[in-house]
Amino acid sequence: MNEVRVRIAPSPTGEDLHIGNVYTALLNYIFAKKNKGKFIVRIEDTDRTRLVPGAEQRILQSLKWFGLDSDEDPDKGGPYAPYRQSQRLDLYRQYAEKLVETGHAYYSFCTPDRLDEMRKKQQEKKEPTIYDGLCKKIPKNEALARSKKEKYVIRLNVPDVGTTEFTDLVRGKISFENRLLDDQVLLKSDGYPTYHLGVVVDDYLMKISHVIRAEEWISSTPKHVLIYQYLGWPLPVFAHGPILRNPDRSKLSKRKNPVWASWYRKQGYLPEAILNFLALMGWSMPDGREIFSLTEMAENFRLEEVKPAGPTFNLEKLDWLNGEYMRKMSKAALQTKIVEFIGDKYSSDLVGKTIPLVQERIKKLSDYLPLAGFFFNSPKDYEIDLSKNRSLLSNIHQKLSAVSDWKADSIGKSMQDLAQELKIPNSKFFMILRVAVTGKKISPPLNESMEILGKDETLSRLSQISK
Repeated sequence: MNEVRVRIAPSPTGEDLHIGNVYTALLNYIFAKKNKGKFIVRIEDTDRTRLVPGAEQRILQSLKWFGLDSDEDPDKGGPYAPYRQSQRLDLYRQYAEKLVETGHAYYSFCTPDRLDEMRKKQQEKKEPTIYDGLCKKIPKNEALARSKKEKYVIRLNVPDVGTTEFTDLVRGKISFENRLLDDQVLLKSDGYPTYHLGVVVDDYLMKISHVIRAEEWISSTPKHVLIYQYLGWPLPVFAHGPILRNPDRSKLSKRKNPVWASWYRKQGYLPEAILNFLALMGWSMPDGREIFSLTEMAENFRLEEVKPAGPTFNLEKLDWLNGEYMRKMSKAALQTKIVEFIGDKYSSDLVGKTIPLVQERIKKLSDYLPLAGFFFNSPKDYEIDLSKNRSLLSNIHQKLSAVSDWKADSIGKSMQDLAQELKIPNSKFFMILRVAVTGKKISPPLNESMEILGKDETLSRLSQISK
């Protein structure tokens, strides 16, 4: 194959696109861009019992949000359509039957009860829980006749001896003993393929040159290699990158971790920051810098340099990186991002005025309203009890009423003068004033905040408490 063609093949069995799939998509996308190739998205929807309504559309929308635009997918189509496995069933049956004809697969009629009993006995003897090959012994003509009237699956006929090897671009040569490989189900009784048959048939017919996926698929690869060999097809290049892991090295899981792309979007992370963060999972720029664009990554990326064991998935590091991206944005760009995130019920002009006060203080778009919400709504709750400070707030109201040039500097000087006059420490004085105006003990710079709020609004808030 002269043209680089890579793919991701998510399954619509979850809430959205898994963050691990985003990482795999990133590696595939960058590799395609680096080599002027094609990036394909294929939907593997053959597990009909676990399909989640709307998941496919959310997956495609998330990829678009990340800017990982495909060249071919179920919506765009392409030369090897359809790109949805449920619409390719005749192809899988055709190749499964071909494998049966050549003796490289066989009909299996074992019932679920018989398989359960088999596994229990294997577990008791501490043997590998793999199919025992009972139906492999059925004569071919008899099996064919039974397939016309009995329920069956088609299994791969794995050799009982020898080894199956392949070369991994990330990990080198990998070898498996055939006796430890399961006679994998290829075609289920409902006519749908398992992942193992579907992925090989689709990758070959769609001319996929490089199969780039996570290390969890390494143990499945020898079965795929056998299918390629049995069908007389050339192997693609295999590359298995690291799995995203917690600090304790456990795999990210939806029980313990935020794994869906939609969660990161709702938290206010920027897609470019997430991709930058993921890029650092097992790869680094030649010059060691940690912040770079997709274009810069593509210019420097080499698949062979991906490390088999990536660093831990650390949300604190993502927070830091996201904050760096937000600080480097223009004020206008950040204003647009914040308005898109919080909704147009908040004044865009007012958001724009607050950007200089918050840009250095927030790490995610979701940090904005907790920090700056008081600009839009007068506080209803206060983090300290102000009832004992009504006299002081009345004095502040009177002093601020006399400020004619409503600018941060003038406001600040007026307040410092009053604190000195009343012999109240600045720390205590300004804490009371800050909470009265914002409701919080921590806020953006107070004098600048009062300037933005305006004289009338500031005095109104003080009046509500000092009455």
